[in-house]
Amino acid sequence: MLLQDQASRRSLLALALAGVVLVPRQGLANLPDKVQAAIDKLRAGRSAEEGRMTLRLPAIAENGNAVPLNIMVESPMTAADHVKAIHVFATGNPTPEVAVFHLTPAMGRATVDTRIRLGQTQDVVAFAEMADGRLFMARAEVKVTIGGCGG
Repeated sequence: MLLQDQASRRSLLALALAGVVLVPRQGLANLPDKVQAAIDKLRAGRSAEEGRMTLRLPAIAENGNAVPLNIMVESPMTAADHVKAIHVFATGNPTPEVAVFHLTPAMGRATVDTRIRLGQTQDVVAFAEMADGRLFMARAEVKVTIGGCGG
């Protein structure tokens, strides 16, 4: 058990030194009203589970104009079990919904790579909408040193 804990700590330290955020922040607490309303519209009464998603962003973005974002969702991507859409929200941007990616089983993997604009230090929240209606989520904070939305 101790060896496994040490390996896990080493892995997290290596990722932290690389400037990558992999561990989502907890749930949907403390969101601005505008963001919560947009997320509630997406959820439509469904609960969002944590897990199955990996959200990668730099811990510190020197320029908020083009922040690299990578999202991976564990899914077999079959007709019966695949990711239909990935929704990305930035909690501090004037327009909270940053992007929506529509996926099909033909894609083979549920992975998205892009760059997003963040106007200030804030959380990024991503949801994976599955073919059976389930939602998975991940949340991570990005510290922005130069604003991307005119800041």
